[in-house]
Amino acid sequence: MSILYTLGIYLYLLFIRVAALFHPKANLWWSGRKNWAEKLSLELSSKREANQTLIWVHSASLGEFEQGRPLMEAIKKEYPEVFILLTFFSPSGYEIRKNYAHANLVCYLPADLPGNAQKFLSIVQPQLAVFVKYEFWYNFLKTLHKKEIPVWLIAALFRPKQPFFKPWGAWYLRILRDFDHFFVQNQSSLDLLEKHQIHQYTLAGDPRIDRVLQIAAEAKSFPLVESFVQNSTVLMAGSTWGPDEVLLAGLWGNQELCKDWKMIIAPHEIGASHLEQIEQKFGPQCIRYSQFQAENHSDRTVLIIDNIGMLSALYRYATIAYIGGGFGTGIHNTLEPMAFGLPVIFGPKYQKFEEAVANVKTGGAFVVQEEPDLEAVFTQLKYNTFRAQASASVQDYLKENRGATLKIMARLRKTIKDE
Repeated sequence: MSILYTLGIYLYLLFIRVAALFHPKANLWWSGRKNWAEKLSLELSSKREANQTLIWVHSASLGEFEQGRPLMEAIKKEYPEVFILLTFFSPSGYEIRKNYAHANLVCYLPADLPGNAQKFLSIVQPQLAVFVKYEFWYNFLKTLHKKEIPVWLIAALFRPKQPFFKPWGAWYLRILRDFDHFFVQNQSSLDLLEKHQIHQYTLAGDPRIDRVLQIAAEAKSFPLVESFVQNSTVLMAGSTWGPDEVLLAGLWGNQELCKDWKMIIAPHEIGASHLEQIEQKFGPQCIRYSQFQAENHSDRTVLIIDNIGMLSALYRYATIAYIGGGFGTGIHNTLEPMAFGLPVIFGPKYQKFEEAVANVKTGGAFVVQEEPDLEAVFTQLKYNTFRAQASASVQDYLKENRGATLKIMARLRKTIKDE
């Protein structure tokens, strides 16, 4: 099976090489790994001191980075002398975070081939490897295990439908046994590991909760947004796509239902054509953030955020949050609005997100499929008592699941002490 796996990696590399001729993202993936060993050796020799402890943190992309970020920042705060090497699989993570201040060096992870794994670890020589959430690279894990380098999986989530736990999944299950410790997000993940005689785990929760609570505590203010909001109650729609905006425009068309409310939309894509589509759906009641002037647009009820970087702080102005993506591949970040105690609404594709599943069960999150669903949920959440109950449910979830970083750091202290 290991031969077939490695053959699959070679075929993937061939695919990427061809795709790089036509697709910018594939080209970034391919070009970013050219001469990786030489570049990595040179960077480490110039930045790492002799005998300096190195912790290697690997994230697939930007979302996983956010889960690993609280740990890296905690390490740097307590152990500033530790060298942190951060690797990414995806260009969408690397390109955005290649200058991340709390890592000493950021680079791509080489393709998971036996020779690459041997060479990478010979160059890096980490004292600890930390993979985030779903990273199960067979050849790297096998080589780490042979070299007796401890490797952890943090923010881990396991489900019965994953290959590890299928009747035919013995080979995949052996991959998990190469990890020295799992920091799992929930009890069901822990139970799956225990059922399959894997006992090296800690029920830690999601490190992103620590991160979003920090963001909420440090949230910036935006005077222009405050001028738009004034004293109104606000529906904040974050990371929306076309189908989300169709529902929201339909809701906003019910003027009696939405009376005295305002909406802020931060679409996932801010290209000119998408912004124009939003304006067509909402008509003259909307205005772009870049064009808003308080003295000239006081009658507008919908503010479109046409830039990147404001969303996580904008939830401070909201009463309710709608999160986009639920009619596509899956919802976007619900923890950011939850950090402000907001009830959240989203479409039907949410099952892969632990925090969404948990809050749907407890009444802090609400699923909609059609416009009447959204109107019904919005009507309920307009009532202060109902909204307060939903908000309390959200806050209870955060309180119960915060502190993952502290639990990981407690074990890290022992590991560093033993070095």
